[in-house]
Amino acid sequence: MAKGFVDIQNNGWMGIDFTEPGLTLDQVRKITLDLRARGTVAYCPTLITGNPEVYQKNFAVIAKAMKDPEIGPHILGIHLEGPFISPEFGAVGAHPKEYVLAPDIATFDRFQEWAEGNIRILTVAPERPGCDALISHVTKRGVTVSIGHHLATDADLTRAVEAGARLCTHVGNGIPNQIHRHENPLWWQLADDRVTGMFITDGHHLPADLIKVALRSKTPNRFIVTSDASPLAGMPPGKYTIFGTLPVAISETGLIYSEKSQSLAGSHAVMMECMNHLASLGYLSETELWQVGFENQIRLLGLKAEKFAALPGPSVHYRNQRFELSSK
Repeated sequence: MAKGFVDIQNNGWMGIDFTEPGLTLDQVRKITLDLRARGTVAYCPTLITGNPEVYQKNFAVIAKAMKDPEIGPHILGIHLEGPFISPEFGAVGAHPKEYVLAPDIATFDRFQEWAEGNIRILTVAPERPGCDALISHVTKRGVTVSIGHHLATDADLTRAVEAGARLCTHVGNGIPNQIHRHENPLWWQLADDRVTGMFITDGHHLPADLIKVALRSKTPNRFIVTSDASPLAGMPPGKYTIFGTLPVAISETGLIYSEKSQSLAGSHAVMMECMNHLASLGYLSETELWQVGFENQIRLLGLKAEKFAALPGPSVHYRNQRFELSSK
């Protein structure tokens, strides 16, 4: 049994956005402690494609948070989801197109310097010129490269893996709503045994049949649950603005979407909700559920389970095919 779940893609919580200007240490503390109270024992603060000036300031805030004795042990490093992604409609999703950049080693190195070496995961679009060299460069420096927000061909994806990519960001999302029935990025990511897939199992992002097929193709060994929590996760239904200028709505069922493009804009869920939706489908045993909600994440980042066992906060227990929090 693990202490709780590990989320390697979390964009924020209750109106606090890791990519927005003005991020403070107190805000990072609130997110971290709120997530801990809801069963997420550790996570990767995730910044999407954005203004480099904001990156510089927010990376420094997160680096400071990681040194904080109270919340630092719960923060595993930054997931930078962009800006080296596809600018094309459907692939770019809710990311602001004006801040998408061509893959560039010097630019990444500058970001990593600002982050004091704490960027642990980088999501890229492999079809973009220069991406293979960037993947090779960052993986040699201990950064896990994930494939996402792309329109890559099988050949592009194969080159990315050969360069060092080992992860796929929110498989089944971050692509256009309509794709070719055979020649599309989805089948390759499901079929290739060299990559682990991240899946948002919140009940909105993926239908149950796709989750079932993904588990059969990736197996629990290469399947990672993530929340992809939006900065609006936890907020009541209504209309909001995120990522600076993007109008979005939260439906009564918790679906967060762009009113302009109808693209999903992250989930309303935390890991506990994602894991309980997955558990309700009946596809996995308790042991396998812990594998996709905790073990695969820490193995990906080269961590040990013992690191989290003694951390303060409630523990997660599995009873009657459902996860629950316990103070014991």
